[in-house]
Amino acid sequence: MAVPYGRKSRAKSRMQRAANMKYAPKAFVVCGHCQAPKMSHYACGQCGAYAGRQARPVAE
Repeated sequence: MAVPYGRKSRAKSRMQRAANMKYAPKAFVVCGHCQAPKMSHYACGQCGAYAGRQARPVAE
């Protein structure tokens, strides 16, 4: 019968977790309303528009 693997040490598990945390930089797109750079799938920080409508109020 097979024997289960032993417990991983804290260093080994954190090393494996750190390798998985290397992710790509965030992609920016141009806002269709004010042409300012914004993150995709987020409301624009300059004008508050999202998907062609006013999604949130903007402090002046």
